[in-house]
Amino acid sequence: MITPQRLEVDNPSGQLTAVTPGQDQAPNRGADERITSKKSQADVSLRALAKDIHEFLDDFYRIYGSFIPLQKSDVLKYLKRRFNTDFSDSKNVIFSEVTKYRTVIVQKPVPSFRVVYKKHTLTLEDLSTLADQNWLNDQVMNMYGELIMESAHQRVHFLNSFFHRQLMTKGYDGVKRWTKQVDLFSKSLLLVPVHLEVHWCLVISLSAVLFSFMFSKEKQKTAFENVTKTRKIPQQTNENDCGVFVLEYSRRLALAEPLQFSQGDIPKIRKRIYKELCDCKLHEEG
Repeated sequence: MITPQRLEVDNPSGQLTAVTPGQDQAPNRGADERITSKKSQADVSLRALAKDIHEFLDDFYRIYGSFIPLQKSDVLKYLKRRFNTDFSDSKNVIFSEVTKYRTVIVQKPVPSFRVVYKKHTLTLEDLSTLADQNWLNDQVMNMYGELIMESAHQRVHFLNSFFHRQLMTKGYDGVKRWTKQVDLFSKSLLLVPVHLEVHWCLVISLSAVLFSFMFSKEKQKTAFENVTKTRKIPQQTNENDCGVFVLEYSRRLALAEPLQFSQGDIPKIRKRIYKELCDCKLHEEG
């Protein structure tokens, strides 16, 4: 366990030194022995800290299959809960240890990682579309839509991302069985993810009136044009995050949360979505 002392980084190498609050400068007599003792305490503390960091990273990798969703704040929050101590002053040492041990873990062979939830199965390849600025795939979109519906207590329906594609190519006959078990007209919100070759967009309806228009070929174009003229909303400023924007719009609309996020929030949102998919539930924001 860590000794009840404050850990400080006191040299360029980033070594932790234990400092007892209020302790005066040690006198010259016996200074060598005291220095040796202080170093020994610091070493024990650092070993204990490293051990807990390793355990945290082992568990994280087992639960999420990769370190794609890991944030520095995750490590600091865990250590604060574990030791009831704020380690903000020791960030350099902690993150250095995290970096070293992450490298060790990812070099180990791991079994195939999958997330299975109801009719959905996500592989690590699917989840990896949430890394960096990758484009999201249908599997990620559709399972997240399932989680949104669960959190909205079935007041919202998120249509499968293949629905629009099938409707456009085969018409009503191609999709008439897709919603046979769902009373769309009882839903307060209908969310329709649409994939336009290289771009994701979202069609919404605050009632299921839109659905009746979708089955009328002569009215489809007008219906989609009208419902996409919405109020001012957060805007995507690159060519890669359209899918993430669609999921975040959907989440916030379904849970009646304000559309208060920006392009700068997307890296953090990607990590949150990854964790939510693995945990099979939406998280509280923050």
